[in-house]
Amino acid sequence: MSTTHTGIVYIVGAGPGDKKLITLKGVECLQQADVVIYDLLLNDTLLEHCPAHTEKIKAPDPRIRATRQTEINHLLVKYAKTGKTVVRLKGGDPYIFGRGGEEAMALSEEGIPFEIVPGVTSAIAASAYAGIPVTHRDYASSVAFVTGHSAALHSNSNINWKSLATAVDTLVVYMGVAHLPQIVERLTTHGRDAQTPVSLVRVGTTPQQIVVQGTLADIVEKVEEIQLKSPAIIVIGEVNTLRQQLRWFDTKPLFGKRILVTRARAQASGFVNILEENGADVIQFPTIEVRPLDIDSTNIPTPEKYDWVIFTSVNAVEIYYKHIQEKGMDTRAFSGCNICAVGPKTVAELKNVGINPDFVPSQSSGRVVAAEIDGVNGKNILLPRAKIGTPDLPQILRERGAHVDDVSIYDTVRVENERSEVIAKDLLNGEIDFVTFTSSSTVTNFLEMFPEHNATDLLAIVNVAVIGPSTKATVVKHKIRVDVVAKDATIESLTEGIIAAFHD
Repeated sequence: MSTTHTGIVYIVGAGPGDKKLITLKGVECLQQADVVIYDLLLNDTLLEHCPAHTEKIKAPDPRIRATRQTEINHLLVKYAKTGKTVVRLKGGDPYIFGRGGEEAMALSEEGIPFEIVPGVTSAIAASAYAGIPVTHRDYASSVAFVTGHSAALHSNSNINWKSLATAVDTLVVYMGVAHLPQIVERLTTHGRDAQTPVSLVRVGTTPQQIVVQGTLADIVEKVEEIQLKSPAIIVIGEVNTLRQQLRWFDTKPLFGKRILVTRARAQASGFVNILEENGADVIQFPTIEVRPLDIDSTNIPTPEKYDWVIFTSVNAVEIYYKHIQEKGMDTRAFSGCNICAVGPKTVAELKNVGINPDFVPSQSSGRVVAAEIDGVNGKNILLPRAKIGTPDLPQILRERGAHVDDVSIYDTVRVENERSEVIAKDLLNGEIDFVTFTSSSTVTNFLEMFPEHNATDLLAIVNVAVIGPSTKATVVKHKIRVDVVAKDATIESLTEGIIAAFHD
């Protein structure tokens, strides 16, 4: 007779929107999850922390499923009873208007082990990102969180609005946008000064954050004027006057700008991070995938046969060095030859494996690389690189008398993306501010994803930013305007160019 081992459920608070506000323990739970049941409004990039085998289940929409909570409780119990490690991923904090207590009760009644992983609640995070401290020594020594849901406004509600109106310095109301007039009426009727400052923070901590400020006397009119919708928190109290002095998030140079990154997903994280640090709303839309070619390492030339080895990318370093290791060799194999590294990232990757390059050209152009290397006449040169590498580099080296082995070790292939139709619509409607290209292959593959659209029309009202002259040439060849060319072949330089374009 077989027995089933009971699993465990982690009820995890994911924070209010910024993917980096999840706790380290929350990430650890996702990394070991067999099943994740996640909320509708979560930043779904958090699911990238999960292993490949994790089953991801979107929780029912509370706006259309009255039985939602019962269904979720059932799923938690069902999967835990099969021995799974289950993560219930919730926005904000599970125990602050998150119904985490109800889920924990359901598990307790079934004898299922569970843990609660607290999260940063929106009352704290959204206020902070709006430049509003909910407490301050000179303005507020007390704070209360209250739900603004319709049930809270009923006459039989257990919320004592009469006492609450004047009992605390700062009042933060969740889920209250739709009932703002009634909330204002209850507070002013029960003694709160009509001139009390009020702020509404919509989708706080995200690049789409909107802050509306006023007083209890005029905030309803201001919110109706711009048709502000939920989700938003309402902050009531004198601390709101500090926003102009303490705002920091929505003053970032790229705040709210939508930027499309076409780089391969495996390489995009650094670029995405630097754009997000500057406030951008980044859309990851990888057009290429780097795939090592299926080559037996025994057929890969080794460095000791050459006077020069030229690495033109991080991928070339990573993949070639892996082949060398499979031959039982290490960095000592490069001791008898000179190393050329194209671009600072390639230099960094070589140093990461213990190799200091002998020469770094002034630009990443194949023509510049070939022209600047000294004394190549009669020399043997190895060029391990992408299958679609441009012909300029080996061609000019040979014209200078070098013997070049141009060895393809990886390919960049187009990836299918089911969001192409949505992206095309946003591009044509001007809802994307910048498209970035970091190589010629990203340009070519990007345009192939939209066979029904003319390239010029597709990007007619969108800014285009590129790394390097060869990438620019590929874009121009398709009759597309280039607005920003990075001064150096780095994502940092490209970001600087984009920022400058918005602030010139």
